[in-house]
Amino acid sequence: VQLVESGGGLVQAGGSLKLSCVASGFTFEDYAIGWFRQAPGKERERVSCITPFDDTTFYEEAVKGRFTISSDNSKKTVYLRMNRLRPEDTAVYYCAAGVLPGVCVDTMFGAYAMNSWGKGTLVTVSS
Repeated sequence: VQLVESGGGLVQAGGSLKLSCVASGFTFEDYAIGWFRQAPGKERERVSCITPFDDTTFYEEAVKGRFTISSDNSKKTVYLRMNRLRPEDTAVYYCAAGVLPGVCVDTMFGAYAMNSWGKGTLVTVSS
């Protein structure tokens, strides 16, 4: 299983970025793909999740209405479109794959449910 993130960078507050997570080595539709982030000095936190099989999605409250997760099954790629970025969104963003069914719900989505991780991409939002 391999996950490769890209799309991070430096953006001003209020701006947008689109992250990509390209998956390989497993049956894409059998997994849930989640985005997590870790800011300097803080614990890793969940951001959003999607099950490519049926497009079930979940968003953490802090990003709801600003971030949009989507998948392109033909490209085995999950995207995270981030709008109206804030300085507090600054973090390394990781994508992860989890094989548990129904993981993209509030009560199940977390780092413990994910089996494989990418190396991350840095997002920096300046004020």
